[in-house]
Amino acid sequence: MTTAVMRRYGGYIFDLDGTIYLGDSLLPGAFDLVTGLRERGARTVFLSNNPTKDPAMYADKLARLGLPTPVTDIVNTVVTMTDWLVGHAPEANVFVIGEEPLVQAVAKAGLRLSSDPERIDIVIASYDRDFTYRKLQIAFDALRSDRGVRLVTTNPDRFCPFPGGRGEPDAAAIVAAIEACTGVRCEVNVGKPDPIMVETVMRRMGLRPDECVMVGDRLYTDIAMGVAAGMDAALVLTGESTRDMVADAPSAQRPTYVLERIDALLG
Repeated sequence: MTTAVMRRYGGYIFDLDGTIYLGDSLLPGAFDLVTGLRERGARTVFLSNNPTKDPAMYADKLARLGLPTPVTDIVNTVVTMTDWLVGHAPEANVFVIGEEPLVQAVAKAGLRLSSDPERIDIVIASYDRDFTYRKLQIAFDALRSDRGVRLVTTNPDRFCPFPGGRGEPDAAAIVAAIEACTGVRCEVNVGKPDPIMVETVMRRMGLRPDECVMVGDRLYTDIAMGVAAGMDAALVLTGESTRDMVADAPSAQRPTYVLERIDALLG
């Protein structure tokens, strides 16, 4: 970690849950930071690995919290999964283990949805609070066939943080259940820290990675993505990670800055 004075960047890429807000409340300093950066003329883009909302839903939430944001400045795994399917498997029959925003986005993109194991080409394992044994059975039957069915995921997060230290299982739990019973490994992740997410954001910002800083609360997703992309990375201690975790982190997850409050980024 550097102890140098915080530099100014052309672009600031923010995780949302645990970084900008927790539950329905902005975290301390978030409003002043984002407002101040926008007044400077810096680009601000928001990322989330959470596929239970689409960008319009995130925009509505940010507006309610006092940070109105264009939908185009919000990228989450609903966007990246849909883009990946359109670009890599436009003719595939897709079985979505996920919630309605993801299902609707996949259908709206013109992709074919199927729950017939004999027709499925791709199983998407995502954050799904309605995950059932029936869904697991469909995935099992499809992936255990000899047709080369692929298992992909929206994000590798183990849990989603809630206020008060609570949380709930995230997509990694669904992936683990499917891998355990089928022996098939998940081969694509379209969320942080995968380069797919970085590439999508860079196209929208029109900046180079070295002109940006990635800001988040998780070492293995937010910080790892920034480091791999050649960005500076700022870890905020308002979510999952602690200083002790930073001390034990491998170099690929080592942040440039560690912040108690996010508004320290104002310098």
